[in-house]
Amino acid sequence: MTQTKMRLRHSPASPYVRKVMVLAHETGLIDCLDLIPTLVWEEDTDIQGDNPLGKVPALILPDGTVLPESVMICLYLDDLHGEAKLFPSSGAARLDALRWLALGDGVTDAALARTIEFHRRPEHERGTWWPERMKRAVDRTLKLLEKDASKLTDSSLTIGHIAIGAALGYLDFRFADEFWRDDHPGLSAWYEDFAKRPSMVATAPPKSA
Repeated sequence: MTQTKMRLRHSPASPYVRKVMVLAHETGLIDCLDLIPTLVWEEDTDIQGDNPLGKVPALILPDGTVLPESVMICLYLDDLHGEAKLFPSSGAARLDALRWLALGDGVTDAALARTIEFHRRPEHERGTWWPERMKRAVDRTLKLLEKDASKLTDSSLTIGHIAIGAALGYLDFRFADEFWRDDHPGLSAWYEDFAKRPSMVATAPPKSA
């Protein structure tokens, strides 16, 4: 395990940052990260100096190398610890983990697109077609994940569980009035237990942001 501090461009409201932070807690690497508060949406943000993509998270290694995206950061961190890997190396476990990672991140992508449309785009430029399309993508994916609820419950923790947990937490954070749990009782039960993990409790987003 590395003992040298790495700098993490951090925003507590970002579900992508939360995914990295949960993994860091679960792997015992959290104390290796120096969190750099970053306001991505401010006009005077300096995130572009570290990440030309202009987004968080970004991990700056001690030699100055920048890892500019959450999955890459998670892969890198998973190589630094000696416990069970959260990216399984082969077989069905790896396929499940990567599939759930893609689905969880897809829900996050769609939900964040809606947030940007509703809260960041000037009101006179807002439309309904794109947010409604993204909402349907979320609904379809939750329906699929409902079928996987038993497997999520019975399998060992992987990056796929973390990605889905971060995504569902973001739905609670930004779209609590849409009550996603009502139509997905199995997934809801899994998430209720998953959200109690110390890593999830420690990384919960602020009440307002």
